[in-house]
Formats: sequence, structure tokens, C-alpha cells
Amino acid sequence: MFIEVQILKHSKLTALIFIALILGVVAGHFAPDFAVRMRPFAEIFLRMVKMIIAPLLFATLVVGISGHDDAKSLGKIGLKTIIYFEIVTTLALIIGLTMANLFKPGVGFVNGTSPHAIHMQEVGLMAATQAHTSVSQMITDIFPTSIVDAMANGNLLQIVVFSIFFALAICAVGKKAQPVLDVLNSISQIMFKFTEYVMYFAPLGIFGAIAATVGANGLTVLKSYFKVIGALYAALAIFVLLVLIIACKIVKISFRSLLSALQEPALLAFTTASSEAAFPKAMDIMERFGVPKKIVGFVMPTGYTFNLDGSTLYLAMGVIFSSQIVGIHLDLNQQIIIMLALMLTSKGVAGVPRVSLIVLAGTLASFNIPILGVAILLGIDQILDMGRTTVNLIGNCVATVVIARWEKEFDYDKMREFVRQSKEDSIGADLKRLKDDFEHKKQLH
Repeated sequence: MFIEVQILKHSKLTALIFIALILGVVAGHFAPDFAVRMRPFAEIFLRMVKMIIAPLLFATLVVGISGHDDAKSLGKIGLKTIIYFEIVTTLALIIGLTMANLFKPGVGFVNGTSPHAIHMQEVGLMAATQAHTSVSQMITDIFPTSIVDAMANGNLLQIVVFSIFFALAICAVGKKAQPVLDVLNSISQIMFKFTEYVMYFAPLGIFGAIAATVGANGLTVLKSYFKVIGALYAALAIFVLLVLIIACKIVKISFRSLLSALQEPALLAFTTASSEAAFPKAMDIMERFGVPKKIVGFVMPTGYTFNLDGSTLYLAMGVIFSSQIVGIHLDLNQQIIIMLALMLTSKGVAGVPRVSLIVLAGTLASFNIPILGVAILLGIDQILDMGRTTVNLIGNCVATVVIARWEKEFDYDKMREFVRQSKEDSIGADLKRLKDDFEHKKQLH
């Protein structure tokens, strides 16, 4: 029932988002002057998104780090899991940055001669001047002098550093800190609900962003949207081919069998754009697939927090896309710093629809890059989110299999039985049985 309600809720919002997108295009094309004046709707929505960032990140990251008591008991399983997550996350970031630099989806997104584009270029130039600081200064600035100041200014990296030390201190204190952890867990749940409420305003914000963009730059901007979608899905496909499939081959597990087993939760993740909706079903399937319960119970929840491969890849591309829109050139050193930052900022935020946009906005603000790219991405974020959420889910399921194989606790007999049963219960098998029954009855008569 819960899942059905979630699907219904997300489908309504999705429909409104697409309607807002279409209306924005229509208004921008036929009434450009009116459309440009709709920009405040986008700016208001972006402000609402930015006000969520600090409390959401702090609460979820602290709970994510200090709330996994299983890591102490599982010992080496926990260590292997973290190492695997970091390797895969790094590869996702590298693929995302590489594809963004190759495809250049943000270059030429707007008409350089329009007043709106000229304004964006001016903003971008100012931001670029601020962004080109020394590597040592950028590293120094990661550490906050005041958490209140960091939250007030929306400095995501400083909040992450404070959250990590705060979480480690909670772990060190132990049971006496449990009330604080309970409060933060409640705050994280409240902030996820808060995020859901804010997202109700997404259609209005999208309408304002798309209408103003099309009104200022014409319909040619739509070609760039297809470029963005194509670039992300190409990057996700490359990640699956080069990382997930190879990981399965290394541990001698059939990726095709795993993907076949995950059809239902993967479809649920794709249609709802929420890993949360598919999470319980995926855990159940992984146990039936041959992964021990203790490994599923640790790796899947931890991965749900720390191993969002699709979202991480998207964030890397989103940062480069946003910088390209406003004409900011990020050199190799800056991109490496951003990659290291994203390794931290992508942690601690669960797979809830459009939360990646919030993290993206915070990351851009930390590097003095205008968050205009976030407003532009809003219009197609549902399409982008569907792909990255599905990869998030599949990536975590691959992780459970890999860890189980490393620990030599994977049950091949269970896997073979599950694959056999799945084939027997498939639609194709049902149709074949119906056909055989029909032929049998025909022969009898």
C-alpha cells in the first residue's frame, strides 16, 4: 500500500513537472517578454531549495556515519565495504567528469548575444575570478571557523567536515550520545518530508526557469536539453559496462542473472525516481539470490547512504555543466578538487527524488559557481533522476554480491534456484504453459 501511494504521489508530481515544462516552452516561444518576467518563480524555488541544504546534510551525514553499529561487529566486512564504495565512487566521478568534458553539454546552451546571456556571462566571469584561488587556499577553506557561519553561508564542504567530526565524537561517547543521535535521526526524517513539501513548488519553479530561458534564447535551447540527457545516459551506460559488469566478472557472478532478478525493483526505481520505494524489495531479492542476511543487512543500508553511483556521476556532470553555462573554465586542478569534494558531499543523502539537485546547488555555491544550472536542469531532472536512481539501486546490489564473494559466503545453489524459479514464474513461461494447455485440450477434442 505504501509503495502504491509513493508511486501515485511521484507520478502526479512528474505529470505536473512535464506540464510545467511544456507550458514554459510555449510561453517562452509565443510570449517571450512575459516569459522573461517569470524568472522570479525559479529564483524563489531555488531559495527554498538552498534553505534545506544545511540541516538536511548535517542530520543525514551524522546519522549515516554514527548510526551503523553493525560496522563494529562486522569488522573486516565493514572495511571491505567502505573500500569498495570509495573505489566505485571515484570511478563514477572520473567517468562523469570525463563525459562532461567530452560532450560539453553546457557550451552554447544559451544565445551569447541575448541580454540574459550577457548577464550570465558577466556573473560567470565574476565567479570565475573568485573560483581561481590556490589549491592550498581551497583546502584550508574546507575547515570551518564556525559551524553557524558555514550554515549561514551554505558552505557545504565546511558542513561536511564538521558533520564527520561530530559523528565520530558521537561514536566515541557511545550510549550517552544516543539521545542526540535519536534527535538527529528525527531531524533527518523531518527534513526529507520538508524536501517533499518544497518539491511541490517544483512545477512553478520549472515553469519560471524554462519560460525565461526559452523567452531569452529561443527554441534552440531545447537542442541542448537533448544533449544533456544523451550525455548523462551515455555516461551511466559506460559506468555499468566498465565498472558494474566487470566487478561481477571479477567475482564470477552473472550480471545478466542479477539484472534479471532485479527487474521489479529496478522498474520501481526507474518509474518513481526513488531508491526508497524499491529498497525493501531489493533487499529481499538479494537474500533470495544467495547473499547472506548479515551482509545484505549491512551493505545495502550503508550503500543506500554512501554508494549512490548514479547520483555521484550526475553531480560530477552537473558541476561541469553549470560552469560551462556561465562561461567558467575549470582547469584540471580545480576539477580534481571538485572531485574530492564530491566524494564527501555525495555521501549521507539517501536516494530521495531530486535530493541530488540540492547537493548540486550546495556544491556549486561552495566553489562560487552560480546555481543557474540547477534551475535549467530542473526542467528535465525527472528524466535524469530516473536513470541515475536505477543505477544507484543496481550498483548497491552489485556491491552486496561482491562483498559476499570476497567473504566466500555467497550461496551459488540459492542463486541457481532463484534464477530457475524466476524463469518459471516469468510472463514468457506463463504464456508457454497456456499455449501447451490449449494444445493439449485441442488434441483431446
